Amino acid sequence: MISQKAKYALRALVALSRTRTGATMMIGEISREQAIPKKFLEQILLELKRAGIVMSLRGRSGGYALLKAPEEVTFGEVLRLIDGPVAPLPCLSKIAYRRCEDCQDETSCEVRHVFERVALATRGVLDSTTLADALKLEDMPI
Repeated sequence: MISQKAKYALRALVALSRTRTGATMMIGEISREQAIPKKFLEQILLELKRAGIVMSLRGRSGGYALLKAPEEVTFGEVLRLIDGPVAPLPCLSKIAYRRCEDCQDETSCEVRHVFERVALATRGVLDSTTLADALKLEDMPI
């Protein structure tokens, strides 16, 4: 399960993706539109700015804008930035691997084998789905 912080980050980025190229959105506007607490959104946007995903401008026409095209930002990138590794078990993490304490042998662990398939499928979807894709999906019927 993703954190509320990651969900808010993705919602803010999708909102910024809807703006025309070069346009900015004020924090208050994103906060109202996406129902994200303003103080929490400030922290999230600062983290996204440090990672080079968004930029901020001061002044009358200030606000936040995407630094990258919506086609270049994947859900996987954002989730890893905000929540860390995308792995259901510590022994499946690529960047924060840790052997499960109760595991005798990873190569014969049936639980690991099943969740390895889950992790691969999940990463495949998250790493191939961009902000632009999310905008297209909202117009498609389920």
